[in-house]
Amino acid sequence: MNPSTALARVLVDELVRGGVREAVLSPGSRSAPLAFALHDADRTGRLRLHVRIDERSAAFLALGLAKESGRPVPVVTTSGTATANLHPAVLEASQAGVPLLLLTADRPPELRGSGANQTVDQVHLYGDAVRLFVEVGAPEERAGQNAYWRAMTCRALAAAQHDPGPVHLNLGLREPLVPEDGEWVEPLDGRPDGAPWTAVLPAEAIPPQDDLPARTVVVIGDCTADLADVALRLAAARGFPVVAEPSSSAWSDEVVRAAELVLGVPGWLDAHAPDRVLVVGRPTLSRVVARLVGVAPADVVGVQARWTDPARRASRVLPGVPSPDGPVDASWLPSWVEAGRAARKAVDDVLGEELSEPAVAVEVVAAAGDLLVVGSSKPVRDLFLAGGRDGLRVLANRGAAGIDGTVSTAVGAALAHGARTLALLGDLTFLHDANGLVTGPAEPRPDLTIVVVNNDGGAIFGMLEQGAPEHAEAFERVFGTPHGVDLQALCAATRTPYSLATSREQLRAELHGEGLRVVEVRTDRAAAVALDRELREAVRSAL
Repeated sequence: MNPSTALARVLVDELVRGGVREAVLSPGSRSAPLAFALHDADRTGRLRLHVRIDERSAAFLALGLAKESGRPVPVVTTSGTATANLHPAVLEASQAGVPLLLLTADRPPELRGSGANQTVDQVHLYGDAVRLFVEVGAPEERAGQNAYWRAMTCRALAAAQHDPGPVHLNLGLREPLVPEDGEWVEPLDGRPDGAPWTAVLPAEAIPPQDDLPARTVVVIGDCTADLADVALRLAAARGFPVVAEPSSSAWSDEVVRAAELVLGVPGWLDAHAPDRVLVVGRPTLSRVVARLVGVAPADVVGVQARWTDPARRASRVLPGVPSPDGPVDASWLPSWVEAGRAARKAVDDVLGEELSEPAVAVEVVAAAGDLLVVGSSKPVRDLFLAGGRDGLRVLANRGAAGIDGTVSTAVGAALAHGARTLALLGDLTFLHDANGLVTGPAEPRPDLTIVVVNNDGGAIFGMLEQGAPEHAEAFERVFGTPHGVDLQALCAATRTPYSLATSREQLRAELHGEGLRVVEVRTDRAAAVALDRELREAVRSAL
């Protein structure tokens, strides 16, 4: 057996022992030993392999798999520029706290810096975006390699999960790169009974105690479902209003409906100023939520291993959600919840039965099973307005909040979910990763309906300072960015089923299809901006 094959087989075996059940591969020559080992593991049912020709799509597919499953997912590339294409997903995984394993094949040391083909400097390629970097070293046929490879793999898995995020293993591989039969200098077996080489035991969790005042608001941003659930239980016990972003998947009677619009009403927050804000997860969506956290007269308590405090207002950082014991102000929660209900009614009255962008979000939430993937930019904000519902888990790439790779993330999440899944994306987000639809004939296919709200450009910019009349001359070209793409023709290129919904009734019917498919809804950017202003005015009047 040659050294590269030995390393690859041991590494894949130890990953499976450590709980890995999904893996993503992009084709290449230098990574061939890993490809063969993963193929064998897939063939024997030890893990499920996904192959993608585009490394960026592969990385975001792995991200979706990891976000939904909660397990580390390796993504394997060959050397050279292939490794650089992982970087956007690495940044997203780093800031969102998603356990990815980046297995990059590399030339052995003697070929680096020599002008060898397809060779770039891959050492610390992703900087401090990874929790751990390991230069694995070119494998050699000598005793002790098995223990090193297995212990190193366990360390990588632990690092990816302890403070969840990406881990980079750079593997210098010498030829031959294809499997060979034969003996190895030592046994390559793992621990008995399929156990991992090194067991990493969790630290004892001690519930933190704290004396939160009765007039506290809980803000739940992008976070794990478990963390959000603990925060909701605290809010229910203490009568705390909750402002929950969509990717928290938090929904209860304490969640303030249309919170972004309520908080945006001039003077409302001043009249309902909390004594403290408890921040759980990473809030990213709204300037008015940032104002609640950073400008309102309140202390901020961050609850996160890597806490979020861009306003530099946090007075304390807690290791977990505090105890629910403490005083209750019976008037505090109703003052927020009633405002949310009034805002929700005002929104519904304005939306009516027209097929607007917020109405699309409302229909998608109603039709989704128990998993919805939403794109960044305007769709996630429309979902913030539409609100969630019990039993619906919402995934979004809110770590770095980019639009890249979202189709592949949705495909990965749907595959890990193993059941009907919906995705809500804007047209630019969809186009940015349209090759996420490219799937080989032997690859697992998701049950995923992708709803694309197509307003021929970037509607979100029309709601920001750039959209002001004084910038009209430059706006359309450099911010609106119309593209004129025929989405039906684009879907036809990958044989992806496509339909166009032109009414809310038709959209409701299209949301219940099967398999991987795209549903387009065409809207008008100018109308979306005008509707946003109308909604804000309606909520202001209602409050």
